Amino acid sequence: MNPLHPEVSERARQRCEYCHTPSRAFNFPFDVEHIMPHSIGGSDGIDNLALSCHSCNAFKSSRQRATDPETNAIVRLFHPRRDRWEDHFEPSSDALLLHGKTPIGRATISVLQINSAEQQLARAQWKRLKLFP
Repeated sequence: MNPLHPEVSERARQRCEYCHTPSRAFNFPFDVEHIMPHSIGGSDGIDNLALSCHSCNAFKSSRQRATDPETNAIVRLFHPRRDRWEDHFEPSSDALLLHGKTPIGRATISVLQINSAEQQLARAQWKRLKLFP
């Protein structure tokens, strides 16, 4: 486990910094993800690390950009250290979906598959347990 995991997790309030999945809903720790991967010059510094659920981490991989499904423009992905989550994402009224409020939010939701059927089922459970939103 990354030695900075406790600090990164606390800063993220124990939620995935991309989809806001609560880490306490799982029986294993979330990943400490490199926002900008080593392969493109990213560092191991705390400002380049984010708490990520396994799903978001796997789909993001080394991606930095994606297509906004609404405009077809190529945009950067959400950056947890530079962007405010609330500026780019909003839960639906039933909290089962996340809506992208900006091209960055929509592209991130699309590429990380944040609204997959599996994610929606999980959010329904988390909502019943008062863990989400």
